Amino acid sequence: MASSSNTKTAYDAFLSFRGADLRKNFVGHLYQALKQKGIHTFRDNEELEKGDEISPVLMKAIEESCIAIIVFSDDYASSRWCLEEVAKIMECREARNLTVLPVFYKVDPREVREGRNSYRRALNKHESKLGENSEKVMRWKKALFAAGNLSGWHLNDGDESELIQGIVIFILTQLCRTPLHVADYPVGIDSQVVKLRRMLNLESTDDVLMMGLWGQGGIGKTTLAKAIYNDVFRLFEGSSFLAHVRENSKNDKDLVALQEKLLNDVLLPGKHLKVPNVDGGKKLIQQRLGRKRVLVVLDDVDDLHQLRALAGKDKWFGDGSRIIVTTRDSHLLTSHEIDRDRVYGVTALNDGKARELLSNYAFPTHQNLKIRTDLVNGVLDHAKGLPLALEVLGSFLCNRGEAEWASTLRRLSRFPNKTINDVLKISYMGLEEDHKEIFLHIACFFKGWKAYYVDEILYSCDFEPTIGLKVLSERSLIKINSGTLEMHDLIRSMGMHIVKQESDDPRRRSRLWLYEDVVDVLSRDMVRFANMIKTLLLIFDSNY
Repeated sequence: MASSSNTKTAYDAFLSFRGADLRKNFVGHLYQALKQKGIHTFRDNEELEKGDEISPVLMKAIEESCIAIIVFSDDYASSRWCLEEVAKIMECREARNLTVLPVFYKVDPREVREGRNSYRRALNKHESKLGENSEKVMRWKKALFAAGNLSGWHLNDGDESELIQGIVIFILTQLCRTPLHVADYPVGIDSQVVKLRRMLNLESTDDVLMMGLWGQGGIGKTTLAKAIYNDVFRLFEGSSFLAHVRENSKNDKDLVALQEKLLNDVLLPGKHLKVPNVDGGKKLIQQRLGRKRVLVVLDDVDDLHQLRALAGKDKWFGDGSRIIVTTRDSHLLTSHEIDRDRVYGVTALNDGKARELLSNYAFPTHQNLKIRTDLVNGVLDHAKGLPLALEVLGSFLCNRGEAEWASTLRRLSRFPNKTINDVLKISYMGLEEDHKEIFLHIACFFKGWKAYYVDEILYSCDFEPTIGLKVLSERSLIKINSGTLEMHDLIRSMGMHIVKQESDDPRRRSRLWLYEDVVDVLSRDMVRFANMIKTLLLIFDSNY
């Protein structure tokens, strides 16, 4: 499935309809109203019956449109051409989330989806010519059923001009909602978007579903959230992507700003709805969004207070709404009553994808430099599939020679990259003091040890390892796999760096794990201890 951000659009809207009378009246007026508002709309100018096969021009126009408007009239299904159009439109809706807006013009939606009255008569005629079990007719029936189930407009004897204005305003609102930039090189994203779509259960419109994306810093949670947002946001009445929630909610004033952005993203493009305070914002969200099917992404959440202010309960939003939360803390998600089977653990890239991402950044197409395989493998081994590390290191090493690659690898073995380290350190800084100590112990000494043995050691040092290890696991800082403590090499490096920064003098650090540091400290302490004994002996001799 192609990401929405990569879809080329030549037209804002595509108009599908049947009949010269409609062309001269309702459809003609709608087309002119769209045109006056600057909405670039494709309308077929052919008025004669065109045969069975949809023309390549129309097929291309449908594929390159952002929105398709289908005007279902009494004789729409009598045209094989129109049936081919609706089938193609619904295929594009499934393949790339083309927004489909049905207008039921003096027909009941049940006639369209259930093949009643004129639609039954038209389909029966097609079957008599093509065969009852014709694949083409079955395809048309499936498309009509799907389109007839979509939310749209139903006009019998109402005011056509009022309906046209409503359609134009709705389309303008839809076009204001633009896709997000996902990444320069979205490697490994599309396959994960397919999984997330299944988890979102978009076909169900009778419930509100909350889903979490969880993983360590730099693993690609935000990138993936943007990709799934782009892929599905046009299926909703309104949408909002709230980025950097942790960073942008230091106090209640910041949370109010986020509440305002959420409301205005969904409700009032180009205007501004004011929120008095956090509690007032909660009430407004419930009142204004409680009947709307919306998509909301809360990115980088690290506190329940943020979730309760922005997406407190599922009843805040209309049926069919979807709320996606990205976080480093899985416990935060389950505490907010998000089902565990709706929590997607974002994992590191496999070797092939990691190599592809690194190559995209380190070896642009115009670069002719050749780098030894062992040096490239060294960088890949250092990054361990972490997209942030691959991007930062690849960009840094771009257009650099082998000597610089080798020097960078030697440096990384002693000093972690600051950009990567700062991102990873955010998870550590959010820990309680005793949990920080447990983390540093594991980073310096216990990676790869059996958890039960580490538990005993930490307990003997007056820590509470049962809850401590659980918290570290929830914060994506460690993993316990088959009873063994695991930690990403870059996270371990970050922990060791924190200890090294305590002092330039190893004797003043809280932990020693390098052989040369231990020998240095012990040898200097041995000399100091020997001198102290010598001084004491001299004092003793002088007194006696």
